[in-house]
Amino acid sequence: MTDDFSGLGLSSKVTDAVTAAGYSKPTEIQAQAIPHVLQKKDVIGIAQTGTGKTASFVLPMLHLLENGRARARMPRTLILEPTRELAAQVSENFEKYGKNHRLTMALIIGGVSFEDQNKKLDRGVDVLIATPGRLLDQIDRGKIMLNGVEILVIDEADRMLDMGFIDDIEKIVNRLPPRRQTMLFSATMDAQIERLTKKFLKDPVHVQVSRAASTADTIDQKLIKVSSKPEDKRAALRSRISAAENLTNAIIFCNRKRDVATLARSLERHGFSAGALHGDMDQKSRTETLDAFKNNRLTLLVASDVAARGLDIPAVSHVFNFDVPVHAEDYVHRIGRTGRAGRSGVAYTLVGPADSKHLDAILKLIQRPIEWLDSGPAPAASAPSAAPEAGDENRAPRPARSRRGGARTRPVASAATTAPAAEPVAAAEAPAKVEPRAPQQDSRAAPPAEQRQSKPDARPARTDGRPSRTRPKPSEDRQTDDSGESSNSPFGNDGPIPAFLLRSTARPN
Repeated sequence: MTDDFSGLGLSSKVTDAVTAAGYSKPTEIQAQAIPHVLQKKDVIGIAQTGTGKTASFVLPMLHLLENGRARARMPRTLILEPTRELAAQVSENFEKYGKNHRLTMALIIGGVSFEDQNKKLDRGVDVLIATPGRLLDQIDRGKIMLNGVEILVIDEADRMLDMGFIDDIEKIVNRLPPRRQTMLFSATMDAQIERLTKKFLKDPVHVQVSRAASTADTIDQKLIKVSSKPEDKRAALRSRISAAENLTNAIIFCNRKRDVATLARSLERHGFSAGALHGDMDQKSRTETLDAFKNNRLTLLVASDVAARGLDIPAVSHVFNFDVPVHAEDYVHRIGRTGRAGRSGVAYTLVGPADSKHLDAILKLIQRPIEWLDSGPAPAASAPSAAPEAGDENRAPRPARSRRGGARTRPVASAATTAPAAEPVAAAEAPAKVEPRAPQQDSRAAPPAEQRQSKPDARPARTDGRPSRTRPKPSEDRQTDDSGESSNSPFGNDGPIPAFLLRSTARPN
């Protein structure tokens, strides 16, 4: 491996910019990949995160773009990134290393005005950095034509697949000219990416400087056993943050976006300097939060996996996995935010009772043990979830609502569970016992039963001494009188049995 960038074949404009940025010695991935890129070969670069993959394609691209001129709406190079943050970071690298060049660049990402992007595209750009979704939008609008692309870079390819961009990538690549140079960079390599490389790359050179999905030796990894209760888990995290040595700043990863906001608010309430970063935030808020963390105005950045891939924040001292990642590869990317560029870092992972399966997958992937720590001081016991809030102990229970919108009477508690003071109230609320009422005479009532002619029975009575098989109505199948004895009368006990039913039904001989 060469000792400096001048031995890689880069132009003096590029090497001068690298020296001005404070770098003198290339990393292993840069030393191996850059000469192949300069020879215009297709390249597959596999290296753990934090090893300088971005510069391994940015620097040779600047050298190759020194000759040529961009045309309107026809970029010369295309770099695809899975997230807006990664795209913005690559654009910062082009600005830093390309300060001696007069190259134009456009950043095509969501959350930014189409009008501003269209102005740059109309003037023509040498470098187009984009996320797949917004790029396809601009293509459909007729603002971008890809038939002039000379170099294609698919960065963080495994993350592209995880986020479901494979179909979008295929649509984009099908619009590119067949004679082009293609580079694919990733921290992990699996069978699906292998198929992707066979489809999009021609006779690629494989550059792998470390075992796929390995973690850096500069990162001290620890496991902490925690409770599954969210409040206890947050308390354990706060305790570990307070006890961490040499913590200057930290990224805290959650699996779900809603948990990111909840945890950030909880840390702020307990006096920590914390901010949230997740995919549902608008671009302005995401940029402001990330800038505040980079410039040390925030100590803790609570983030989803949107911050796990490729974000270059060199001085992150600690990483906390509040949730064990579902995909083992994400663990490699998360803890790779610390221990970058030869620095030391510490990564803590909080492990709950239901995380054993995901933890086993991580250990199998990285092929190295991780030390368990004591969970530290037990978190304060939390109140039961059903306990009333302060001031609610004298509040009467809200009556249940029936489906028709009215109040429904609750069943009265038994004497064994009802407090003595509540007995008068329960007695007052209990419905009074309803006595059966005799039918009232109405001036418009029908004549007595003896004077009415009953309708002949549709089924003749039996003469063999057995009772007639008359089927009662379903609602009157069996009724109980006040004494608890059952009654088989089809009319219940609401009144006397009509006289016509008491007459003999025997037929004359």
